Amino acid sequence: QVQLGESGGGLVQAGGSLRLSCAASGRTFSRSHMGWFRQAPGKEREFVAAITWNGGSTYYADSVKGRFTVSRDNSKNTLYLQMNSLKPDDTAVYYCASVLYYYGGNYHYDQSDRYEYWGQGTQVTVSS
Repeated sequence: QVQLGESGGGLVQAGGSLRLSCAASGRTFSRSHMGWFRQAPGKEREFVAAITWNGGSTYYADSVKGRFTVSRDNSKNTLYLQMNSLKPDDTAVYYCASVLYYYGGNYHYDQSDRYEYWGQGTQVTVSS
């Protein structure tokens, strides 16, 4: 069983920055692909960013490309999302999610139903 816990959310003015963290329990973090998703009020959950198990590849939604950076520290079982140049449209609850890596398997990084474990979410509010 994997447990994920996000932190680092809060209220920030437009143009500001936040760094989200996702701490993972268990021994499988270093063998798991990780993703960030977000859900705004009245909207569906959407893909934000993802990183492969070894950090070799990263993926971003077009809406955050160039502003957000996903990274991980496998020695600390922690996933990060550095968010810069924040906009009011970035306001949402942000979730981290994990799925085990399998050799030869395909990583559908932007499909939320392909992830196995989810955190409880952290609120990010960007004021204009």
